[in-house]
Amino acid sequence: MNLATLLQARYDAQAPDSTAEPARWTAVIDQMLAHRSVRRHKPEPVTDAQLSALVAAAQSAASSSNLQVWSVVAVRDADTKARLAECAGGQGHVAAAPVVLMWLVDLARLEAVAQDLNLPHAALDSLEMFLVGAIDAALAAQNAMLAAESMGLAGCYIGGMRNQPEQVAELLGLPPKVFALFGMTLGVEDPTPAPAAVKPRLPQSVVLHSERYRPVAAQMEGVAAYNQAMAAFYASQGMNVRGTWAVHSSRRVADDAALTGRDRLAEALRGMGFPLK
Repeated sequence: MNLATLLQARYDAQAPDSTAEPARWTAVIDQMLAHRSVRRHKPEPVTDAQLSALVAAAQSAASSSNLQVWSVVAVRDADTKARLAECAGGQGHVAAAPVVLMWLVDLARLEAVAQDLNLPHAALDSLEMFLVGAIDAALAAQNAMLAAESMGLAGCYIGGMRNQPEQVAELLGLPPKVFALFGMTLGVEDPTPAPAAVKPRLPQSVVLHSERYRPVAAQMEGVAAYNQAMAAFYASQGMNVRGTWAVHSSRRVADDAALTGRDRLAEALRGMGFPLK
């Protein structure tokens, strides 16, 4: 797809002007704009060589103070994938994917390093250090996804792994102070019956602020336009989504039940060795 088409898919009628400083729009940005959540894969495997390249890309992401407090588990075993799919709320594409990458907040390694030197490490119990691990893992995973897409692979992030964190930890053999933040399915896309579509995003008038945050009320015009774009997207994809994006999103934050088990996440984390002080 050309740039104008990519921007139209990503922003609908609210697309920015691609003719302004065209040299600023690069092939890398083209690839990013074309990202889609792909849930259907061909059976061909993701090779060890591909996986090594993905991890090299992931490790090239920024890391706070170079602490590198993340890890990733590559899951290919069919039984483990099936059980992870159940933990994530019955997401069948998790079981069917050639590989599932489980991205981890990993404070256990740094704890062991400090213990080996007989040095204190009380700050590992802080909320800040958990956030560092989560941010580092997310940055690494996004690098890996972009690398995967550059080599013809595609996939989907699986936040549902946080529905049952203790069960996921048991399946992966995680020690205390290691937490599965999210999963990522990967493989070659199966385009039948139709390839996955690019999902529109909020217009830049909503998310881009200059110098100071604009009042939320001033963002509502852009949200209204986005509601229309998403309604058209839902219809075109045959998705069973009732109401607008605003209604759908509000339902996801309505109450504890809407969090599908993640309302007890703080409790689970403390039980897994994260005091979050």
